[in-house]
Amino acid sequence: MTISTKFKMAAAGVAAVMMTAMTAVPTVAQDVTLRLHQFLPPPATIPSLVLVPWANSVEEASGGRIKIEHFDAMALGGRPPQLMDQAQDGVVDIIMTVAGYTPGRFPRTEVFELPFMMTDSIATSLAYQQMVEEDFQNNEYSRVKVLGAWVHGPGVIHTGTGVTKLEDMKGKKLRGPTRVINNLLGELGATAVGMPVPAIPEALSKKVIDGTVIPWEVTPAVRLSELVSNHTEFSGKEALYTTAILTVMNKAKYDSMPEDLRKILDDNSGMVLSKLAATKMLEKDAPGRAIAEKAGNTIVTLDEAEVARWKAASQPVIEAWIADMDAKGIDGKALISRAKELIKANGG
Repeated sequence: MTISTKFKMAAAGVAAVMMTAMTAVPTVAQDVTLRLHQFLPPPATIPSLVLVPWANSVEEASGGRIKIEHFDAMALGGRPPQLMDQAQDGVVDIIMTVAGYTPGRFPRTEVFELPFMMTDSIATSLAYQQMVEEDFQNNEYSRVKVLGAWVHGPGVIHTGTGVTKLEDMKGKKLRGPTRVINNLLGELGATAVGMPVPAIPEALSKKVIDGTVIPWEVTPAVRLSELVSNHTEFSGKEALYTTAILTVMNKAKYDSMPEDLRKILDDNSGMVLSKLAATKMLEKDAPGRAIAEKAGNTIVTLDEAEVARWKAASQPVIEAWIADMDAKGIDGKALISRAKELIKANGG
């Protein structure tokens, strides 16, 4: 046997051993850690009853391959209006925010915040999620991946001196969460002051505002029933307003995940997350209201005749929004029609 032949045989043996070793080692599953950033304190409804259970479901379904780390109350820095950019730019992986904290950025979404649009918060949330999937994801949310979209229960007016009729709104400085709702407050006679939820207690304490609009569910988190003593609700099926809320993910991070893990995330998000969030928020309206009752606060429910006056007064907000959409090349009337159709189809 020549030296050349021996070398070839030795090389072939080494290659065979290496191939056997490579095929004998199991493929290591890729794990993914996602950082979730949001503006509410940990005990609030959305973090404790929506985001944590949702994350647990995702982690369990993935067999531990997906891990979601929670950073509440802006623990990673910045202000609530910056959350969308944090997700879009990859500063964090997932955020929960109010769409209207960045005014005018998501104009189509505003259709769900129009006055007296919402008849049922769960039905409206499912309609919102459907419109995300059929329309909004591909245009105004194209730079992120929407994991879930929903709205809260009926908006309530909370003030120090009380609102029992439309005229009582005149001159009041009221906090509002978004552009559409601030426009509504202005049309109703109040002076609207835009600010996120965490800023409410200090603004009330320092008399920067006279009151706020917010659902009952959020009031315990900001101890609102200790800061104001009057609350105004609306009779009838339609709510004065609601707010569009959503959880989104950095698009590049989502796209980089293994296909099987993306499927697990998708299966536990979308309509599943939308319904979970809307249901939990609505369920927590009653306990929030009970706190105000126990404190001896005054709760007024406007009758149908008075509500009709508010509806008439708010009509210019809807007309102005449609004109604004038309100027942007968006068919506002079609959005309103589609939103109402889907709300009704989902039981609203």
